[in-house]
Amino acid sequence: MIARPNLYSSPGGDTTQIDMTAKHLRLLDIDVTIGLADSINDYESFDLIHFFNIIRPDDILPFTQKSNKPYVISTIYVDYLEYEKNNRKGVLGFLFKTLTGGQIEYAKAIARWLINGDKIKSRYYLIHGHKASIKKVLSKSNLLLPNSHNEYRRLTEYVKRQFNYKKVVNSIDATIFSNDVDRDERYNGHVLCVGRIEGRKNQLNLIKAMLGTNLNLTIIGKPSPNHLGYYEQCRSLAASSNNIHFIEHINHQELVKIYKAAKVHVLPSWFETTGLSSLEAGVMSCNIVVTKKGDTEEYFDDMAYYCDPDKIESIRTQVLAAHADDLNPKLKNYILENYTWSQTAAQTLDGYKEVLNK
Repeated sequence: MIARPNLYSSPGGDTTQIDMTAKHLRLLDIDVTIGLADSINDYESFDLIHFFNIIRPDDILPFTQKSNKPYVISTIYVDYLEYEKNNRKGVLGFLFKTLTGGQIEYAKAIARWLINGDKIKSRYYLIHGHKASIKKVLSKSNLLLPNSHNEYRRLTEYVKRQFNYKKVVNSIDATIFSNDVDRDERYNGHVLCVGRIEGRKNQLNLIKAMLGTNLNLTIIGKPSPNHLGYYEQCRSLAASSNNIHFIEHINHQELVKIYKAAKVHVLPSWFETTGLSSLEAGVMSCNIVVTKKGDTEEYFDDMAYYCDPDKIESIRTQVLAAHADDLNPKLKNYILENYTWSQTAAQTLDGYKEVLNK
């Protein structure tokens, strides 16, 4: 399994997806090694390579050019175009309004190279750009493993081509997120938002929506290294109210106790393929509020409350409704039946076998 270089220095939902998929594949007697795109060189001893994040094709291109091994891709195809065009500030905000989605991602990659020292790994990416690189990576893949059918449709609409694919769900760890734990009464009835603090996750609009209500909002997560200014905006606005709280880091054993005590979890992102924290909160019997933008409806159907991330009133209305309503046991049972990492591993292994049997 080959992932972005900052998989662990800047962890996200893909970090959990990769680690947990690998863990449960090993339980099925599959020998799995996780490597970062800037550090792994030996792949001839493997039967198959599994890449993640098609939105970073420069991480994948060098391997496709050096190795003849078959490969699959967990695409995790996110679309942040609306956020980039409407919410970026300063010079980048002005520039991005005139660019396409592929041009924006290319500009960001070049900026990471020039400012942060992140290497451009492929001359092809540098010469041909972002969209052409995605097409090249996809054209040589043996199978795509998107997290939803909707994700696959969005990707094929972008590149104007069809591919072999198999849906592999995002999931929860049923051994950790279990109701057989004590609740942390300090968070009884709270509204939670669990995830990295950054513009795309939209915590600032959530804070604005919760100001003036009588609900306690607890935001759990680290600020993204490239969004520290945004984090300071969130903290500054929250300081004007005594009902908004922050926890920067917490382990899963403590988090599950907070989930159990809370009433609502909200993820009003500008885009989500799934939202792992929504799954975790849902299985812990929270009502969940999720963004309308992305693939959330394929996962949660009529068992969630859907908000528009760009409308403060929409976020407030849905959170208040979720908090006032009774808990929905249907959601918890549905998650346990359909979205566990053992199921993810089994679906992934079926994909591996399909490729290797050919």
